[in-house]
Formats: sequence, structure tokens, C-alpha cells
Amino acid sequence: MKTLSIKEIAAALGAKCEGDAEIKNISIDSRTVKEGDLYIAIQGEKFDGHIFSKSAVENGAAAVMCHKDIDCDCPKIIVDDTQEAFLAMASWYRQLFPIFVVGLTGSVGKTTTKEMIAAALSSEKNTLKTEGNLNNSIGVPRTLMRLEEDTEAAVIEMGMDNKGQISVLTNCVKPDVAVITNIGVSHMENLGSREGILNAKIEIIEGLKKGGKLFLNSDDPYLMSVHTDEHEIIYFGINNFSCKYKAENIEAIGESTEFDICWEEKSQHIVIPTIGKHNVYNALAGFSVAVEYGISPENAAKGLSSYTPSGMRQRLRTVKDITFIEDCYNASPDSVRAAINTLSSLKAERKIAVLGDMLELGSISEEAHKNSGMLAAKKGIDAVFTLGERSVVTAEKAKEMGVEFAENFTSHEALADKLFSFLKAGDAVLFKASRAMKLEDVINNIYDKLN
Repeated sequence: MKTLSIKEIAAALGAKCEGDAEIKNISIDSRTVKEGDLYIAIQGEKFDGHIFSKSAVENGAAAVMCHKDIDCDCPKIIVDDTQEAFLAMASWYRQLFPIFVVGLTGSVGKTTTKEMIAAALSSEKNTLKTEGNLNNSIGVPRTLMRLEEDTEAAVIEMGMDNKGQISVLTNCVKPDVAVITNIGVSHMENLGSREGILNAKIEIIEGLKKGGKLFLNSDDPYLMSVHTDEHEIIYFGINNFSCKYKAENIEAIGESTEFDICWEEKSQHIVIPTIGKHNVYNALAGFSVAVEYGISPENAAKGLSSYTPSGMRQRLRTVKDITFIEDCYNASPDSVRAAINTLSSLKAERKIAVLGDMLELGSISEEAHKNSGMLAAKKGIDAVFTLGERSVVTAEKAKEMGVEFAENFTSHEALADKLFSFLKAGDAVLFKASRAMKLEDVINNIYDKLN
């Protein structure tokens, strides 16, 4: 972030300013404030940052943004609502930089796609990207406030669990191009149908600049129904011959995937250091955005080859000749399906799926969990371990469909103990569950036992 005065910020927001100070960074946590920060006192459902304003100043904050009286004598920006003001400030700050901004959303694969777009762009441009999954009304402005004078491009991920949220974020980001990865059933509990999810996702167009490009997965029937008169739609896909960027000759080789991307009678060979057909879609998005922006195909391919899985998103690890797929950052029916397909494609003595509950599915929850067990059986998975009350039916359906070992567990410890005694050299093991299930506790338990 470049240095700003609080008077400059207040003027941009039409806010009241008391005193003056130069700020070098933004903080919303009084415990991590650094010298010269602007502390923004966010009021949430469970906490009120105004209470910690004095502590923030004692820790080095140069000024405080607030919408209530605070118990400290310091320079202040006084606004009507700090969270709304944070979004407005970030949007104003973003406009100070004549850079290329990509906004993206989707039901599955947002973070991986964000990483791949950033990898492709970074091959030629100094690129800022959303860290982790800081993709909400706090995370997005925090990312935008990290723009620097030498930033040339930015990739901003936008998440949601209800309608109207993408609208707020895209109007803050004002992207030059937008990407929607797919329309799944995540947040069905709030949005009621895939049509409702589609309508919430395409809100991203509201902030897209006029004439900007919209990148859509042509193999998603819901996205193929999207129309816009003010933007050019660029399609990428595998099965749809009418898309502009198409992946062909897909082949999994060890822990990598190789394929060719074909467009306008051109072709570029791609190697990504991860597996699964769904990651081919993610790479297609990264490549198409980069090439349309002007990155050379060769450099875009080189950037994609440097992609590194973030967090616990389908990270492969081999311990004692057992292959583990750590993919337990989050889960939905679509991502579980993709993960089971990936496990099925691996060469292994036995293929074991460890599946935890999928949350926020509403009325389709039981059917979705049964379908996971059914798919595991159809794909020849040798054993299914499940965790959580919703996943009881996953194990039951897998066993009913012929999986020799399928059992549900109610505790991480019991599951880890049974899995450890079950494992043999040559096995491949998938871990997949919603984040709240904390399936990484089972993974770490197993690694400790193996080591």
C-alpha cells in the first residue's frame, strides 16, 4: 500500500476527519497492528472493533476509522459504517492504479482458478492476488489495499453464501474482466436452486467495465444460458466444440496432467503439477484470461507449470509409499465428485476415500451424501471411511453398492485409529470434507503414526 494521509481518505469518502496522520497500511485486528497503520474498527455480529481502538493505538496505529465514540485521543476518520466505508475506501484506492484487474467467482474451484490465473499472468506481469480465500466483504478490500505502484495486474476472488453479496464485491473491485468457473449446488440451503445460485453468481457482471470480457465454462449448461449485451463472452471447455479455448489430448502422468489448449487454429502444450479433470478447467481459465490480455501462450504455459496447490486443496503427498490426497479445505457434491474421479484415476494397489459431511446443502443433503457413496462404488473405490452424522448414509450406500469396507465414524480419533490399521504400502487415500469437519486432524494423526 502506498502512503496516504487520513485527510485524503476522508475527502474521498466524504467523511469527517479529526487530526491528521500518514498511514502505511490497514489493519482490522488490534493485536496485529503495526506502526503507521490505519486501524478500522469493524463491528461484526460477534465482536465490535471499537472496543479495541485504544489497544490498537497503543500498539502503533497512526489513526482510527470509526463510527462510534472511542476511548482514545488520536487522529480519526469518522464514518457512518466502518465496514461500508472500508469497501468504499478500497474501491477508491483501486481506481488510483491503471492496472488490469480480474474478478472471479463460481461454486467450485475459485481459489485454484485464482491461483492459476495469477500464475499465468505472473509470467510477464507483477501480479497481486487474493491470499488464501479472503474473498468476502472484509477480505476483498484488504486485498485491494495491498496494491502498490509497481503492481501491473490483480486477481481478486469473490465468494458468497447469499444473493447480493457478489454485487457488493464486484462494485468495489470494478474488474476489467470477469470469470465464472461453474454453477454447482454449494449454498443451496440459502439460494434454493441452481438457478438461484446462477443469478447470485452473475451479479459479477454489475461491476464489470463496459466492453470487458466475461470468461465462462462452456461445459456448464447453466453458464451457457448467460447473455449480456455490454460484454464479450469468451468460452473455455473440454467437451463443447463451440468454445474458443478447448483442452484436448488430456493425460495424467504421475502427479501431473498434460494436455493441449487449442484456439483459433493455434495450439499450446500445457503441463500442470496437479491431477484431475477439474484442474484442466481451472488451467483453461488461467490460460484464456492471460492470452486474451496479451501474455504470450508460451509464457502463460510456463506460468501454469509453476502452479502450487494452496492450503489443503488437492495437495498430493507420499508417506511410507502411501499416496495421500489432502483435499479437505471444503466440500460440495460437485467437488466431492471431482475428488472421487481423481482418486479413481490414480494407479494404486487400493483406493480409499475418507469423506466427511458436506454442509449448507439444505433439502438435498441426504441425497447428495448417498450419491457420494454410490459414486465411490461405481468408480471402484476399495474402502470408504466417513465422518459425521450426515455421512452415515454415504457409508451405507457404498456398502450397499458393493464396497467391501465402508464404515462411519463419530470421532476423528476412532477414524484415524481404524484407518491407520487398515493402510498398506501402495494405497492411495483421499481426504475430502467441508472445512468445519476438520478432517486435517485425521490426516495429521495418520502422519504422526506413520512417522
